[in-house]
Amino acid sequence: MSAKAKATAFSGRAHRPDAEKLITAYEHDCKIQGLTKSTIRSCGYILRNFARFLEGQGVHILDVGRDDIRAWIEEFKINRGRTTVTTKNNLTSITGFYEYLVFEDLLSTNPIPSVRKRYMKSYKEGNESHSHKIISVEEMSELIRSAVDIRDRTFMLLMAKTGVRRGELIAMDVNDVNFEDQSILLKPTPKRSNCLVYFDGETETLLRRWLKVRQGRNKWNDTALFISQRNSRLREGGMNRIIIAHAQRLGLHDPRSDRLEDHFTSHCFRHWFVTHLIRGGMPRDFVKELRGDSRREAIDIYNHIDKKELRESYLAHIPQLGI
Repeated sequence: MSAKAKATAFSGRAHRPDAEKLITAYEHDCKIQGLTKSTIRSCGYILRNFARFLEGQGVHILDVGRDDIRAWIEEFKINRGRTTVTTKNNLTSITGFYEYLVFEDLLSTNPIPSVRKRYMKSYKEGNESHSHKIISVEEMSELIRSAVDIRDRTFMLLMAKTGVRRGELIAMDVNDVNFEDQSILLKPTPKRSNCLVYFDGETETLLRRWLKVRQGRNKWNDTALFISQRNSRLREGGMNRIIIAHAQRLGLHDPRSDRLEDHFTSHCFRHWFVTHLIRGGMPRDFVKELRGDSRREAIDIYNHIDKKELRESYLAHIPQLGI
């Protein structure tokens, strides 16, 4: 259907699609754009909650205006007690959805940016130099040791020792782990150039222990390296809640604060990994390779890093946690 035909078809209220159809269409558009499954799932969750709020207000999702967005911010941030960071992240997903509706000629303008600029202004201006929380080696050791479940200890240790993203860790299968050279082959993603990461001796010990326990839990023979209590692949949301719960118990995470540096989430493991490798003296080219950074400069394309040398440098610089 052409853009003109779409605009004509949805011009009357009687012919308007319901919110679910629009959200599903947007999810498909995100897939075409190359967004990861976890990102699409998160956007869908946020948008469906937003749609339920609008439905309670008697507002069609195509009729949203400034007052409706302001009412949602008040409900979400003040009445439900969500932080400014969480509110801003949710608004980002909602903004993307309305940009899609404008692109499809279902709306003439995106109603979100002007409201977001006004009500997220104080956060943006007051935290221009914000950074993710970086904890010490001793604190990281204490955090991982605090987990009673060996699964939780293992995936937190693996995140700290490899710097992988939450989605990359969730996607790991047992067969991706190579104990012979202490490496893991990650699933390809648009964000990562290098899909091979390494782990050290203490990580191998805990991984082997977890795999033995996993055999007894894996009733459905799932291929996932980390499985949930429901015997299926552990999800990102569940993993992040586990991490936050342990961090909060140790005073490393303050859910009441709007300051990013007061929060400890799954992404903080990646920042910890990079920070402590650099502090330990690892060459920046090696750190970039382990991070899987995209190679934007022409010289990077010709800079071939020897895998053996990279692994040896990793083992020499990765902090030991005594797990």
